[in-house]
Amino acid sequence: MPSDIEKQSFSRRLRAALDQATKGRGATDLAREFNLQHREGEGVSVQSAHKWLSGKAIPTSDKLGTLARWLNVSEHWLHYGPPPDSDATSSTPSNRLGMDVHPRFGECASLVRKIEALSPRHRLLVEEIVTQFYVGSTD
Repeated sequence: MPSDIEKQSFSRRLRAALDQATKGRGATDLAREFNLQHREGEGVSVQSAHKWLSGKAIPTSDKLGTLARWLNVSEHWLHYGPPPDSDATSSTPSNRLGMDVHPRFGECASLVRKIEALSPRHRLLVEEIVTQFYVGSTD
């Protein structure tokens, strides 16, 4: 039986995948869209979808498979998080804080490691440059 921490972690990954895929925000949307995708056995109720989103339950493996295919993420990542030997589990700031990293952000991990390796002075310069581009892009 999954622990409360595992359920909460699953919920965060599910919400991140839903946000990334822009597939709706609430339990009603999740249940409706999931049931359109799930072809193996029964669909899910709004209450079940709410339990997934609120960190009270983790779906069965067949439902995890449907979610992963539908949201275009790996089933392993959705259920357990990134594998220990993946690039996404490097010493990035978000991982040091104990947060899960979505697999699509793996290409950013290399850049983060390079920036972290810079001297404090050079990191400040990079931050200033990025800030200038970011501010300039909203004009």
